Amino acid sequence: MARKCSFCGKEIEPGTGMMYVKKDGTILYFCSSKCRKNMLKLKRDPKKVRWSALYRRT
Repeated sequence: MARKCSFCGKEIEPGTGMMYVKKDGTILYFCSSKCRKNMLKLKRDPKKVRWSALYRRT
């Protein structure tokens, strides 16, 4: 079962990527460290980042 990256929207192959569980219990899936750092460390909005799928949809 392929999951989608919480930041860029790309499908994640089984056995790859990272699952991040926040203190409130929400689960975030990331395809790469690039996506993880952009969302958690840099606190960027995926709608404003040109290479994310959410940017292309808007």
